[in-house]
Amino acid sequence: MRLPAILLALLALLAALPADARGARQAARLEQAQAAFASAVRWSDYDTALQLVDPAWRAAHPVTGARLERYRQLRVSSYREGASAAMPDGTIVREVEVGAVNRHTQAERTVRWREQWRWDAEAGRWWQAAGLPDFWDGQ
Repeated sequence: MRLPAILLALLALLAALPADARGARQAARLEQAQAAFASAVRWSDYDTALQLVDPAWRAAHPVTGARLERYRQLRVSSYREGASAAMPDGTIVREVEVGAVNRHTQAERTVRWREQWRWDAEAGRWWQAAGLPDFWDGQ
């Protein structure tokens, strides 16, 4: 009688392993996506950063050529990653503080911003779902 209980426990454990492995892969991909996005923003490479932004966000908030030129006038001086939290809907929110210097005026500004990361199961990747940092406070 004991053998079936042990067998059932082993089967349950084996069934759980793929989910754990999947979760570990997903966490590793999140780390990679966040590092790539942070690197692109740190180097003021907004074209690359936009490629990591959720296509649905890009479709709803198209970044015009003029807006992209405004970003290109900035040189990022700091990018500080803060706390992260998992939301009930599965997204990950990470607090970030970004400093940037205007190349023409040398004026520096710092913004606090929340990255939002969304898992796309179909594509098997994470998307940054909050767009680029807003250095102009919506202006």
